[in-house]
Amino acid sequence: MRQHFYTLAGGIAAIALFTGILYAGAVAIRDRETAATPELVLETPDMTDFEATPDQADDEVPLDPGGAATTSEQSPTTENAARAIEPQQFGLPDTVTSAPLERVEPRAPLSEPKKEAKAAGPTVLYRPVAVAAGVIQFDKLTLQIDGIEPEQAERTCESAGKSWPCGIVARTAFRNFLRARAVSCDLPEGDSGPSATASCTLGGQDLATWLVDNGWATPVPGSTLEKRADAARQAKLGFYGDDPRDLSHTPMTFDDPTLGIGVDASQPDL
Repeated sequence: MRQHFYTLAGGIAAIALFTGILYAGAVAIRDRETAATPELVLETPDMTDFEATPDQADDEVPLDPGGAATTSEQSPTTENAARAIEPQQFGLPDTVTSAPLERVEPRAPLSEPKKEAKAAGPTVLYRPVAVAAGVIQFDKLTLQIDGIEPEQAERTCESAGKSWPCGIVARTAFRNFLRARAVSCDLPEGDSGPSATASCTLGGQDLATWLVDNGWATPVPGSTLEKRADAARQAKLGFYGDDPRDLSHTPMTFDDPTLGIGVDASQPDL
């Protein structure tokens, strides 16, 4: 029992000695830092050293309770105007920074701006319907082909002492040529009426030229198509010929290899 008591007492004593050593080291370090850093003493200047001279006393301006300088007479001149210290105004004279801004007229352009030209191109009419030779209808627009005289579907012609509906035949021929294909027309600008006159092409072929070449149209006086109309008249095409529906005027040929060949004659196969 006594041996345990001595052991406990010895442990307590060792802890106390270690704590004392740590405390003594901390005190020594603190004293060394205090000795290395001198105390800074701020000296307050004596205001008597800055007494105003007689000349300066006359220029002093009293302050109002709010801290702003007051004078007996205030002038709105630029000499007393406060100047704003800003980066974009730094270094400019007071006459520039304190003067009001004045708007001036913009300078004239060096050159006229180019206006975008409106691209004018042909208008494509899809699946037009021929109502007469040289007259087509698209939606609600009735279009007369330019360069030829208007034709009526009710026109009749005389040939070999017989009358035949050449207007209807011409319309049928014109419809067969169109075959509901798209037509490109140079429509007049700004014309929104129900009818118009324009030149049209189909696959690069001018419609007026095709009608005149086939005798189904009469060119207007002075047109370059008059020579083509004379050629169609001499060839008796279209209105200048016979009724194409009358098959008696068209000789029929038969492709019979036995015609004109004897029984004993032998011919090579074609």
